[in-house]
Amino acid sequence: MQRRKFLKNLGLSSSALTLASGAVLPSFASNSAKAEPTFKMDFAPHFGMFRNSAPGGFVDQLKFMADQGFRSLEDNGMLGRSIEDQTLIAKTMESLDMRMGVFVVDGGDNWKVSLTSGKQEFMDHFLDTCRKSVEVAKRVNAKWMTVVPGYFERNLPIGVQTGNVIEAYKRAAEIFEPHGLVMVMEPLSDNPDLFLRHADQSYMICKAVDSPACKILYDIYHMQRNEGNLIATMQKTWDEIAYIQIGDNPGRKEPGTGEINYGNVFKFIHEKGFTGICGMEHGNANPGVEGERALIEAYRKVDIS
Repeated sequence: MQRRKFLKNLGLSSSALTLASGAVLPSFASNSAKAEPTFKMDFAPHFGMFRNSAPGGFVDQLKFMADQGFRSLEDNGMLGRSIEDQTLIAKTMESLDMRMGVFVVDGGDNWKVSLTSGKQEFMDHFLDTCRKSVEVAKRVNAKWMTVVPGYFERNLPIGVQTGNVIEAYKRAAEIFEPHGLVMVMEPLSDNPDLFLRHADQSYMICKAVDSPACKILYDIYHMQRNEGNLIATMQKTWDEIAYIQIGDNPGRKEPGTGEINYGNVFKFIHEKGFTGICGMEHGNANPGVEGERALIEAYRKVDIS
């Protein structure tokens, strides 16, 4: 499933998430007696994941997340939200002492031949989207933003395509680095036309860009599909990994629903001293409130002790 379809299926539209004027919300986070223990690892849900338990909109959902012990949020579609929604989300998260995870730098070229081609039009559009992303990152207190270089350009040698991507990311790093922001490139498994598919490939690009503003987003679901050998691969590329995402395989649901031994994977991540965010970029295995409760319990089982 492509990321944009995944978001459409799982997320709520901005208008659906925004609270109606004067609406009264359940005060989840204000009642400490109901609060669950904070997760030791910094797992980050996304909007829509708890839509049945917290049906009042994104403020309601954020309060519910905080009450369940989650300390962060990720929102891939943040760049496309209104300034009003971005501001309200940021204000609510600040009041709940929550961190902002990734959003996607996407100007519309992520799912076609673009940066690999070396064409100036794609470079210009990408850099313009990066500049817009800086303003959004400041508004929502984000540090990390996901980037993907699009599809293979089949008419160019792989080395030339790689060089084109490196040049684009060098230019983007010049935009992000002065603000202390980090673009995290994500190797994906959605289809074989995608240029960036492996951890070692991402590692090489990071080394070539040579900037603290260019790192790897290691999505465990995608990497299990593309190459497996998760812990050994993470060990080899660890110094360039800045952000992690979660999803079991097959199915792209919560830990425990597929073949990945998330208990061991999280133990490795914790022992490496990782204090960053682990984004929950997956669907719910079961529907309704019961499915949402089961998802939370699945994370309690694999949280480090």
